[in-house]
Amino acid sequence: MGVVTVGELKPSISGKRTFRPSSSIRHATEWPISDVSSDLTIEVGASTFALHKFPLVSRSGRIRKLLLEAKDSKLLRISLPNLPGGAEAFELAAKFCYGIYVEFTLSNVALLRCTAHFLQMTEEFAEKNLEARAEAYLRDTVLPDISSTVYVLHCCEALLPLSEEINLVNKLVNAIANNACKEQLTSGLQKLDHTFPSKTTPTMEPETPSDWWGKSFNVLSLEFFQRVVSVVKSKGLKQDMISKILMNYAHGSLQGINVRDPQVVKGSLHDIELQKKQRVVVETIVGLLPTHSRKSPVPMGFLSSLLKAAIATSSSTLCRSDLERRLSLQLDQAILEDILIPTNSPQNTHNTMYDTDSIQRIFSIYVNMDEEDGEDSDNYIDESQMVYDFDSPASPKQSSIMKVSKLLDSYLAEVALDSNLLPSKFIALAELLPDHARIVSDGLYRSVDIFLKVHPNMKDSERYRLCKTIDCQKLSQEACSHAAQNERLPVQMVVQVLYFEQMRLRNAMNGGHNQFFFGQFPHRSGSGAGSGAISPRDNYASVRRENRELKLEVARMRMRLTDLEKDHVSMKQELVKSHPANKLFKSFTRKLSKLNSLFRINSIKPIGGKASSETRFPFPKRRRHSVS
Repeated sequence: MGVVTVGELKPSISGKRTFRPSSSIRHATEWPISDVSSDLTIEVGASTFALHKFPLVSRSGRIRKLLLEAKDSKLLRISLPNLPGGAEAFELAAKFCYGIYVEFTLSNVALLRCTAHFLQMTEEFAEKNLEARAEAYLRDTVLPDISSTVYVLHCCEALLPLSEEINLVNKLVNAIANNACKEQLTSGLQKLDHTFPSKTTPTMEPETPSDWWGKSFNVLSLEFFQRVVSVVKSKGLKQDMISKILMNYAHGSLQGINVRDPQVVKGSLHDIELQKKQRVVVETIVGLLPTHSRKSPVPMGFLSSLLKAAIATSSSTLCRSDLERRLSLQLDQAILEDILIPTNSPQNTHNTMYDTDSIQRIFSIYVNMDEEDGEDSDNYIDESQMVYDFDSPASPKQSSIMKVSKLLDSYLAEVALDSNLLPSKFIALAELLPDHARIVSDGLYRSVDIFLKVHPNMKDSERYRLCKTIDCQKLSQEACSHAAQNERLPVQMVVQVLYFEQMRLRNAMNGGHNQFFFGQFPHRSGSGAGSGAISPRDNYASVRRENRELKLEVARMRMRLTDLEKDHVSMKQELVKSHPANKLFKSFTRKLSKLNSLFRINSIKPIGGKASSETRFPFPKRRRHSVS
């Protein structure tokens, strides 16, 4: 219409609304809207608008159709009960029909687009009508920017199902996906320029797309969020970006979630509804995670949090199984806090503090996958990996399983403090890993000792089976010394420890380096904590350090052996002196010497005579061959 004025809809005395522009801003050419009595009343919900037929009919096809279909040509009232946006939307559309300037914003563009479709305000009835103006704003302002598109999509949630019918939702979702992929490409080019900067362009640290639009997804409902992420994945967005989006959304949607008492939840309707919503959120996010992989971009801590939330909200078995498998794939990256999963049971009953069943399944999946990988590697061996030996800590496979063994030992030491944990559960956990997984058994021994101390009333059969999981050959000297004096251990294990310690001592005294007892791996952490990889440099330093320790130990053993030999000689001498047979032998020797002296005197010849050899020695000397 060309007239740009600002007016207000003010309630009249009769409760109806009519336009009354201020006289200070009214121009001479302005159509005197307020001076003409209304001839049409529009009802939108609880609101009533006193308007005029001509401006509305000239732009709205729906109002024109309603007036033409009316039996009474003098119809003065029309009801629009299903108008999207209600009275607020119709007020903006009415202002537009009267030629009053309506400003398009991110908050009202979806509302105006749906209202224009509902009232049929298209180009068929007037040029540059409301629908065309809304489409132009969407095309020029909203769709090029991801954050703006996400916000308008959020506004469409209140306009369903009309926003879906006019294809506005799909248009916004596709725009988000396309722009996300463009931003990903642009970010990659910026990183490339940062890696190879030109001489004229100053270097700047590039930002990732998630820095400016990743967190804007948090305003979306779960249904719209799922649709956006699914389309973004199909368009080829990187998995690390998808993981960040999922983490941001989960952080905002699952805040405050914790393990609740089922009895309390049963009596609270609010908690039941909240738990249902959180369960749907968890299952949806798990369904949107990237594909399973050992090198998955999803952090281990996030997967652990999702599993804890799934258990707390009683999610489906399929959801928890999926998370358990993902955790097992990245188990060598986990820390103790990641696998300390509380059980979803009340704390005042005889239940365990932690969900050991889930952890047992996770470690079992890891062991089975490790065996499957070993079978596959037998069929094909990459030459690039032939420099590693499986038994070497530097090999990726052995390094991974060593980390997992330390993690399990730390977990066992933590759950061993639970007095409600059954011995069968603890034994099953201790027996999970194969023999080659542990280079040193000090961590497992510590866990078993804690469990025996907390559970003093164990059966002898269970105590023996539990201690059987410890390989005494892999215990350090400190652990062997402790085990030899540990009254909680079965006698069989104590004897076994003493036997292997004796063989170790014998090997040390012989000066040999028997790897069967000393082991070829230098890392001897008894606590089982930590899960860092062993680099070749650290490995070499550890070997040198242990060689020095072994040399010192052998030197001490040799000195001890020398002392023992001296003690042995002195004890032998004392034994010889104190024996009765030795006294008899000495007395016999003295008597024999007396007889020899007697015969020697009788055989002496007078002075001047020569004695023959026979007369000088009546008993010829013979060489004695006695031991003494």
